[in-house]
Amino acid sequence: MTDEISGPVRTFVAVGDSFTEGLADDPGDGVYRGWADLVARRLAAIEPELAYANLAVRGKLMGQIAADQLDIAANMRPDLATLAGGLNDAMRPSCDVDAVCAQLEHCVQVLSEASRTLVMFRAIDFTKRMPSAKRFQTKANQINAFIDQMAEKYGAVVVDLHSLRALDDPRMWASDRIHMTHEGHRRVAEAVLEALGHQPTFDWRAPLPPAPKPLPGAKTLSDLRWLVAFLLPWIKRRLTGKSSGDGALPKRPELTRVV
Repeated sequence: MTDEISGPVRTFVAVGDSFTEGLADDPGDGVYRGWADLVARRLAAIEPELAYANLAVRGKLMGQIAADQLDIAANMRPDLATLAGGLNDAMRPSCDVDAVCAQLEHCVQVLSEASRTLVMFRAIDFTKRMPSAKRFQTKANQINAFIDQMAEKYGAVVVDLHSLRALDDPRMWASDRIHMTHEGHRRVAEAVLEALGHQPTFDWRAPLPPAPKPLPGAKTLSDLRWLVAFLLPWIKRRLTGKSSGDGALPKRPELTRVV
């Protein structure tokens, strides 16, 4: 598969959760953009007939991705497919890592057979920026290790976001602290394109310029706002069995040309 990465990409389908849907990269029209859209635009500049679908939906677990998106993506027989998932599972105390890995392998097997090139991700390390994330990072690391095994077994391309230290900067993240700003998505897009053999247009590994010194009490106020606006609603959804993706539909359910 890797020998064909440099071939023309005329069809591209993205599968996954909020990371691939593009939260919280909002250009102002109410439709999230994100790294996959940016990759599609760059590829369309090379291949104007490129058709792109994004089936990702926020909040989805690995099993839901397999059930709701996998067959649709495989039937598109894309030149390029991307698969990202598992962090939503790892964040739940009841996560069965072995079950998640089994679902992941099923997705990898199907997509690697249906596409010419499959791209996966070693998930971002949240612990440098959010020490409280250590409670689920161990499970995320297990899934990352399994992704490496699957890439070797099925000939997929892996983009290593786990070691990308530029993403430790809080300015790469939206106010909910778990979804990237446009700058974060821009860097992920560049990482994907470089993994596909394209020359980077900027140094996506470089840190941002030093941040101004925060005002006294700014962090405490920010933490309180985050607690009320994001953490408490997230806990409520977990207790009630609800998801941020309930009722949400893919933003690009069919292969359509990129304008």
